[in-house]
Parts: sequence; structure tokens; C-alpha cells
Amino acid sequence: MGAKLEVTYRPSDKTAHVPAGTTLFNAANWAGLPIESTCGGRGTCGKCKVRILHGEAEPTPADHRKLDAGEIADAWRLSCQVEVHEDIECDVPRLMSMPKAATMGVNRFVLLEPNVAKVAVTLPEPSLEDHRSALTRLAAALDEEGYETNPCTRVLAELAMALREEDLDVTAVIVGDHLVAVEPGDTTDTMYGVAFDIGTTTVVGTLIDLRAGAPAAVASTINKQAPFGGDVIARMGHAMKGDEELEQLRLAAVATINEVLEELYSESGIPRQKVYELVIAGNATMLSLLLGVDPRSIALSPFTATFLEPLDLPAEDVGLNIHPDGRVQTFPSIGAYVGADIVADVVATGLVREDRTRLLVDVGTNGEIVCGSSERSAASSAPAGPAFEGGQILHGMRATDGAIEGVTLTNGTVELQVIGAENGAQPRGLCGSGLIDVVAQLRLTGLLQENGLYMNDEQAASHPLGANLRDHDGIRAFEIAPGVVLTQLDVRELQSAKGSIATGIEVVMGALGLQAEDLEEVMLAGSFGSYINPESARVVGLVPPVAVEKIIAAGNAASEGAKMALLSFREREIAFELPNVIEYIELSGAEDFNERFIRNLAFPSLEQVAAA
Repeated sequence: MGAKLEVTYRPSDKTAHVPAGTTLFNAANWAGLPIESTCGGRGTCGKCKVRILHGEAEPTPADHRKLDAGEIADAWRLSCQVEVHEDIECDVPRLMSMPKAATMGVNRFVLLEPNVAKVAVTLPEPSLEDHRSALTRLAAALDEEGYETNPCTRVLAELAMALREEDLDVTAVIVGDHLVAVEPGDTTDTMYGVAFDIGTTTVVGTLIDLRAGAPAAVASTINKQAPFGGDVIARMGHAMKGDEELEQLRLAAVATINEVLEELYSESGIPRQKVYELVIAGNATMLSLLLGVDPRSIALSPFTATFLEPLDLPAEDVGLNIHPDGRVQTFPSIGAYVGADIVADVVATGLVREDRTRLLVDVGTNGEIVCGSSERSAASSAPAGPAFEGGQILHGMRATDGAIEGVTLTNGTVELQVIGAENGAQPRGLCGSGLIDVVAQLRLTGLLQENGLYMNDEQAASHPLGANLRDHDGIRAFEIAPGVVLTQLDVRELQSAKGSIATGIEVVMGALGLQAEDLEEVMLAGSFGSYINPESARVVGLVPPVAVEKIIAAGNAASEGAKMALLSFREREIAFELPNVIEYIELSGAEDFNERFIRNLAFPSLEQVAAA
């Protein structure tokens, strides 16, 4: 990956560091500087002009169409047409009007400029002198507003219907450069889209009013692919059996999303015909299965996906129930195991857009890791296994009623936080956050040693909670609640999972030349990450030894990133650039991975934890 180039904007004196090939328009987005545009940087509205002060920028055909000869001679250019191939400086005119904005993601200030636009126009009446087609007259009216579009098939029938009713006042619905609908009258007050995070376990959809920038409804459900495997590896294995199995998984994914859509429509009262775009984040395997793409290339060395690029697809082709000519936009992926959901995480956190050095960890079956700042960043994925989701733990379970999600050992007592306890649920097992909590507490109380072994009977005899240590079917275990124990084998499973992620973090930070003391913030992302006790994560060594106040829950950042991309074409363009900005590190290629992994199986010493 080449060195980044410096782009300076006057008179604001804002500077962006971007890879070669980034446009001046998108580089400004990286710097948090809005340049005027209504076409989303497609070179059709002519509003994003800047004056080049230092650097070369040859005029393009779009420049000649939208700028006069005097402007071009005076070094004015459309910023969306100028690709950066050297350090450059330019002057940016003030915005004619400031678009609406909102705070989204993890304290991100987002300009609300969706990829969907509604434009109300009055078509000129046809006459014997003006025998242009209705489509040509509509295209001319939209061109005056700065839009060049490609009409979908149904638009022709809708346009004919409007003319039959002798209604020359129509509203064009534009998604990107697609003319997806022509509606009679002025319907600019109703415009909706949906943001989806397709997880291996859970699928979350948010219906958003694109004019107000506010959610109209939120719904979620269990991924209907679950019967075919609890994790991506199992589902890839099922898909690889044959075309019929692959189609089963595709139909399950489509049915899951459509079920969520129906719930959103029912809750909000919004008809599907008013929902024009759907933005999807998810890992590379989930996106492949949704589109019926055989994922075997992801499963087999050298682990290359069929596609990592963002896709703009007709919703009807994918089988998703929004407007029949609506569009589906997917996020790009960084690598086969650092998927579009992690790109959405990075959008939501702004990790590679700020000077602060930060670490993002999305904890799950795979632990995805992104570290760095605006200067340099890198990402990788560590295979953690199912322990954090309750798999391969004797009394492990998902985070449902009866799951122990928090544990405190104090004064010889075991205090539990149980999901659904307020409704009478009794402890039935451990979910991921409870697993990390109990192991951390066992370490802090000394019942569990640095190497992961429990105290022996002689040591435990004088411990206030020593009586809870006993053999369970011939294996040493700690009783957490009646019928719920943590065995020595369970501890080993956690050690393996956290050791893999900790090693991945080490490798990524090492590639960037960073130490724990360089980190200004550690973000735990994903629905599971939101529930991890930061102190417990530090005690077990899941995250580097940093002060506990530096560890924050980023929440469901992938869902937030998808919403940001739906509501702002600027954020979407940043998402599209991220794979070119973030270095991808394949852990299987790290020479000392095994040595690091073995070392990271042990828990940090309590002295090291206290010193952080």
C-alpha cells in the first residue's frame, strides 16, 4: 500500500491524508469538510467546483460541460473529477446552504444527504412544435436540477399513467443514478430507506425517514440460516455440499430479511412502495450466501472471496421486498474474514479519520481487529471459536432468558446477573459476557492461577469460596449456581479463544509499531462487545493492558455504520474507500503466530493488571 498524499483545503486550512486516486471531493469528506453537491459526486450537478492553488489537475469532459472557459483557465475544477496523485492544495467556496446533520455512530457528526433523492418537476406541455417524448422532457427537467439518470422499466409505465391523467406535475425518485419511479404530484415529503446488519446469529433492520434522518421502526430476528450451522464455517460447509444446499441458505437469508421488513412496515405503517433503498452490512460469507454465491473460496487457502467490492443491485433481483425498482447497496469488505460489517464498524467509529490511535475489536466466532489512526491503520481476523457465543462450554448458552451475563465473587458469596431475572428466570447457563466475568473473578480471587489451572484442594481449603471447587464428572470445576459449573476444560476453551484474539491484536499492533501505552482508546464492538465488562476483558487478557477507562463499548457499530451510509452519500463514499486505506494482515502468514499464541494462552499477572 503506497504512502498517503496530503490534500489541503483553503481557507479552512483542513488537511486530509488519502491514498492516490482519491478524488478531491472524497478527500474533503475524510477531512470533515463538506463541498457543495446534489449529485453525490457524479459530475452532473456542477456544484462541487474548487480552485486548484498548487498541484496539477487537467480539465475533464465534465469540467468542460459544467464550467465556462474562464473558470477552467483560472484553474477551477469539479472536485469530484480530480483524482489526487500528488500533494495538492485548493480553495473551496463556502456552502450555499448547510445540509441537516445529526450525531450518529460513536459520536460522529453526519451530514444528512441520502443517496435517494426526490425531485418535483413540472413537465412542459407537448405540442406540435415540441414533439419530444415525455421521457426526454423529464430528463431535461432533471438535468436542470443537476441529475443525469438511467430509467428503470416501470418508470415508462408510470410516466404514461401520469400523462394519461393529464398531470404534468410529477416527482422523480432517484437512487444514485437510477430513476426508479415517477409519482404523480409532489410526493417529496415521503422518502424511506432501510439499513440492515446481517449477523450470523441475529439480523437487525432499521426503517429510516430519509428526510428527517430519524428511525421510523426497528426490528430484529434470528437468522433463519441457523439450522444449517451455528457459525460461518458450518454454513460454508453446508453450502459446499451442492447447489441445492447453497440455494437453501440463500432462501433462508432472503426470508429472514423479508420477515424483518414486514415487521418494520407493520410497526410504522409505511408501505414498501415508499422504501427506495436498502443498505446492508455483514461479513463476506453472509453477503455471499444472501446472493447465492458459493463461499468455498473463502473457506479454502488462500482464502480469497469471489467479491469484496460494494455492490449496487436491483432489490427485485435479490428478492427483497422494498419498492420493486428500489436498490440494494452492500458495503465493501477488507478481506475474506474482515468483512463489510467491520467496514461499517470503522465508519461508525471514525477510527481511520482521527489523529487518535485506537483499537477496535469485534468479538465473536472470529475476532475482527482494526487498529490505527488517520496516519496509518491495519486490520486482521483471529479465529476465536464458539466459546464467546456459548459453544463448547459445558453450560454455555446464548444470551437469552436464564443466561448468566455477569458474575461477582465477594466475601465468600457468588452474585449473579441473570437475563430475565426480573420475570422469574433462573440461572441455566453462561453466555459470553458471563463466561469472561466469572473467569476474571476467579483470577482476581486467586481461585484460578495465571496458567489457567484451578487451585488444588489443599490451597482451596482455606479460601472463602474453596467449597465451590469440586470435581464434576471427574473434571475439576467451580460451581456458579445450582446445576451450573465452569469446568477446567471450559477455562481452556476461553484461554484458546482469548489467546487467538490477543495474538491477532499483537500482530496488528506490531505491524504498526504500536505498544499498549500508545492506545488512546480500545473499543469493543458488536452486540456481544456491548455487554463485556471492560475490567473483566482486561483481567483475562482479551484486550491489551490499558487503563480501564480507555475501554469502551461501541455497541452495534455495524448497524450504526449502515444507517450512516443510508443517510449520507459522503459517509458511503468513505466506506467505499476504506479497503484502499486499511492494510489487511493475514495472520496465517505471520511467522511467529504460534509462539505468540502459546504465550497468550496464559492470563496476565495480577500485578500487570493492577499496573495498567
